[in-house]
Amino acid sequence: MSDAYERERQNNARLGDLASKVSALRGVTVDIYNNAQDQGVIDSTSETFSSMTTQLKGSAGRLGRMAASGNKVAIFKLSAIVVGVFLVLYYLLKWMF
Repeated sequence: MSDAYERERQNNARLGDLASKVSALRGVTVDIYNNAQDQGVIDSTSETFSSMTTQLKGSAGRLGRMAASGNKVAIFKLSAIVVGVFLVLYYLLKWMF
């Protein structure tokens, strides 16, 4: 009788150990899944910045062609707009923070 009780106690102890290992494995799996989702967000952000860089290069190229054409009034207007937007953003951000 005592031998059967001892085996049952050992089985329960091993079952508890197995349950804790399964719980730890589940935690690791969830962490891997969350990390993979975060990596997807990082990849998406990287693609967005890459697209923005391409668009910025295209805009700079068009601006260079306009400057090369020699239209001084258009260049002056564009410069005034860029400086104005910069100043508005600077003072707006300074006021907010």
